[in-house]
Amino acid sequence: MNHFIENNFSYIKKSIPKWVKILVVSKNQDIFSIKKLYQIGHRDFGENYVQEMLKKYKKLPKDIRWHMIGRIQSNKLKHIIPFIHLIHSVQKFEHIEIINKIGLKYNRVIHCLLQIKIGEEPSKSGITNHEAIYILEKIMNMKNIKIKGLMGMSSFHENMEKIYEEFVFLQKLYNFYKKRFQFNILSMGMSRDYNIAIKCGSTMIRLGTSIFRKN
Repeated sequence: MNHFIENNFSYIKKSIPKWVKILVVSKNQDIFSIKKLYQIGHRDFGENYVQEMLKKYKKLPKDIRWHMIGRIQSNKLKHIIPFIHLIHSVQKFEHIEIINKIGLKYNRVIHCLLQIKIGEEPSKSGITNHEAIYILEKIMNMKNIKIKGLMGMSSFHENMEKIYEEFVFLQKLYNFYKKRFQFNILSMGMSRDYNIAIKCGSTMIRLGTSIFRKN
């Protein structure tokens, strides 16, 4: 049997600092592929779409820590709040209010990250520093949501120096907020740029292609 998925994961895990967590992006991957990583002890998986996450949640072990990394849809939040481990892509105060309200219903404190726009492309999602401050100050008295840090996606191009600058910008924001809001997660870096992200202080890298690609 071909073990390239486990081998890819193990190689990357050994090559990065122990304090950096790997979030396996399981979008478009089948149950069998996810189980391969589960069987060697991995528990953190990220999905972009609620429907796909729900299907996998029902079929896979319940100690998996599911992460929402895709665009948030207000009407679908209620489906993942009962079990979600971390929402990476919070950008609107409206969504925070909904998360807090549903979290109260299930007696859960929902951990989230604010997605900051650091890439240049119009298609890249995220909020500005000013918008982040506005949100952080408004949620101070909310009991069922906790912002644990920041997430960002670099520009999709080959200019590694530019990508480095984008990650440094996010790192500086993270360090600025860290003490005041007790942040402990900086989610940045994907298969094409995770080594640069780690150099810039990332504590969590989101990897899909580099793990599921057959070399």
